[in-house]
Amino acid sequence: MKLRIIRSALVAAGLAAALSLAACSKDDDHAGMPMDQSSVRPAGSPTAAPAGDFNHADVAFAQGMIPHHQQAIDMSDMILAEENVHPEVTALAERIKAAQQPEIDTMNRWLEAWGRIQMDDGGRHHGAEGGFMTEAQMRQLDKANASDGQRLYLEGMIRHHQGAINMAETETEDGNNEEAINLAHQIAETQQQEIETMQELLAKL
Repeated sequence: MKLRIIRSALVAAGLAAALSLAACSKDDDHAGMPMDQSSVRPAGSPTAAPAGDFNHADVAFAQGMIPHHQQAIDMSDMILAEENVHPEVTALAERIKAAQQPEIDTMNRWLEAWGRIQMDDGGRHHGAEGGFMTEAQMRQLDKANASDGQRLYLEGMIRHHQGAINMAETETEDGNNEEAINLAHQIAETQQQEIETMQELLAKL
């Protein structure tokens, strides 16, 4: 499990840069500044992205959401490794893994098609921007027993989902790629429903 903590801490480093990229994209559009020509290939060119037109916000969304989803999977793996966890918590963790890994794969394909790679995972992320669990919180979750761990998992995942919803809403407002915007809508809707489920589960525990 310790390897997952280290990996989660490393991949989270890309989020802050991705959020900054998203923030500046809207200003660039309003100012009438030309978009970086490396971001958008001409329509009909041999290397045009099959996912369609995109802008800086779309790239930032994918680059930020991939490590965000990865940490949710790492958190779920930790709670699934414990025995005597409430079966509804286990079912939720399995559902989160099943939904978010394919979305990671999809966003990685977009970045490849757009000629963009996932951001450098080097460095460590000690803050909690975007609902990320900090390295210390991930260690606490990893060391907790089943009773404490499932509560920590639900509380942490509620914050995590709220961060993802905020990121998805930014994409729906500022993004240009139809597929990315559709995924953002899906993420916001699904994770809001899961937040409500987790709040109900916390009341049971």
